[in-house]
Amino acid sequence: MTNLDGARVVLGVTGGIAAYKAIEICRRLVDAGAHVVPILTEGAEHFVGRTTFDALASEKVQSTLWDETSPIPHTLLGQTADLIIVAPATARLLADYRMGRSDDLLTATLIATRAPVMIAPAMHTEMWEHPAVQDNLTVLRDRGVHVVDPEPGRLAGGDIGFGRLAAPRSVVAHAERVLASGDLSGTHVVITAGGTREAIDPVRVISNRSTGKQGYALAEAAWMRGADVTLISTVDRESPIGCTVVSVESASQMQDAVMAVADADIIVMAAAVADFRPASPAGEKIKKGAGEVPEILLEKTHDFLVDLGQQKPNGQVLVGFAAETENLLENARGKLERKNLDLIVANDVSAPDAGFAHDTNKVTLVLGSGEEIDVPLGSKRVVADAIFDAVVGVRGTFP
Repeated sequence: MTNLDGARVVLGVTGGIAAYKAIEICRRLVDAGAHVVPILTEGAEHFVGRTTFDALASEKVQSTLWDETSPIPHTLLGQTADLIIVAPATARLLADYRMGRSDDLLTATLIATRAPVMIAPAMHTEMWEHPAVQDNLTVLRDRGVHVVDPEPGRLAGGDIGFGRLAAPRSVVAHAERVLASGDLSGTHVVITAGGTREAIDPVRVISNRSTGKQGYALAEAAWMRGADVTLISTVDRESPIGCTVVSVESASQMQDAVMAVADADIIVMAAAVADFRPASPAGEKIKKGAGEVPEILLEKTHDFLVDLGQQKPNGQVLVGFAAETENLLENARGKLERKNLDLIVANDVSAPDAGFAHDTNKVTLVLGSGEEIDVPLGSKRVVADAIFDAVVGVRGTFP
């Protein structure tokens, strides 16, 4: 279930070459559970066909103010919408909407609604950078319109530049965010993900089984709830939409990256940080000799989660993870107390379908108050939202 499930979404499509991507946006919205009502401008119909949207959307295309079945279609559409999306939004649409100019069904609907509006502009780089276009966007943002900025990439003329319509996946994710609770709006959330790798030599490492799936699910959940998210990761996975990703490898690199943002409102240490590392990594690959087995002397890594707990700013929520195979709650409670955490996620990584590499997880949340919350087996995204539900409960209203 998504935030779009059951939502009535008006999808406006204007006359730009990127209109073909609106077909994919429509399909994704419907797949997410939305009831999609498409509006195509006259210009849009030069690029995409009504029949395609008729087949994919929840209702047939509307395109005129003079529909005989409804004397005031723009009013009906505007009043019944939960969200209006315009993708692509041309420079002309931005100007008309900013000025309150209404000469077609889409602009009339935009002016006749109190529902949230999200626009995804697409145009050539020179048009996007024009002061008039940027001024129009500034005014619309100030009025509360949600803007999904275009991306750099190959444009219709064959050149490369900024102005390409955001990917359909990104547009739909932003739409879901608009309809989310927003209980983390205005917060900076730092999340770590993956297992660190400690060099033995330039080829070999000491690592662990963490794949970063839970950390990435946490990043997606936090961004969806309105947070600005910094994800510090050791794994090569598709970046979560809207998140700033900092790539690291070793425990010391992760420490440096985390301490640089240690004043965040919420820090969730979901990464599996190595407890030990080779004391003297070899500068060259260690060769396999005739029967010789090299000895590798290990040393402890610095536990910088202790530092975070000691210097925790007033109001910050600090969350740790306890990945255990025995004495789960006892070990988690000890770690919670020793490191001055507000919440610890107790994770039995030996349990079926839980822990490393799985798409599902089962955890117990142990709060500083002593309360324990069992989160049953479910997707890692469901677990992530349960963790942030508890965080909001600890902190109260953000920011």
